[in-house]
Amino acid sequence: MKILFAVALAAAASSANYRIEADSLNFGGLLSSSTNYRLEDTLGESATGIASSTSYRIHAGYQAMLGSSISISAPSDLTLSSIVSSPGGQSSGSVVWTVTTDNEAGYTLAIKAATSPALKNASDSFADYTPGGSVPDYTWSVAANASEFGFSPEGSDTAANYLDNGSTCGTGSSETANRCWDSFSTTNKTIASRSSNNAPSGTAITVKLQAEVVADRAQTTGAYSAALTATALAQ
Repeated sequence: MKILFAVALAAAASSANYRIEADSLNFGGLLSSSTNYRLEDTLGESATGIASSTSYRIHAGYQAMLGSSISISAPSDLTLSSIVSSPGGQSSGSVVWTVTTDNEAGYTLAIKAATSPALKNASDSFADYTPGGSVPDYTWSVAANASEFGFSPEGSDTAANYLDNGSTCGTGSSETANRCWDSFSTTNKTIASRSSNNAPSGTAITVKLQAEVVADRAQTTGAYSAALTATALAQ
């Protein structure tokens, strides 16, 4: 089973220790203020305005950067191990997205599947995981004679719906590993968020993926795949 990923979202310069979202070329400038005003000026700016090509778009000029910035890493595709229909079994793996933003109000990260159900091939599919109620299941559980595919997000910015109180999801403040399982949808589901900036290091969000074939389920032999998209937005 192969899981394919896409990310939906740029920096002037960066290294392991810093990230510059905008820079300026000039020979002078200064910050001035009084009880009535605050002014930043610059001398010597050139080539100001908007320039673009098929590869880039630049807002050139002093403080021309528009709004805050946000970036998201792109994980490699994930291959889950094979499951034998009889006696059945589980296969799981995980991927990591790192979201970085200088936005003071933070960000949200959402995930969705390209198809419904998400994990399928030309002749068969795994049903999207079915939680027992309106919130994710604290414990993974698949009904008899069924096959299902679902996910669980983990990390310090995990959305409230995937936090738990030790027995139930959608309540409490714990982020217990391998708990709070949910179904994929073709519409975005928010899996992580924060209300402050996290630049320059960013925050890693791990998404656990799991597929199961229950014993005696007549699952068609073959390769299955799912295409998932993660979208990060500044708040």
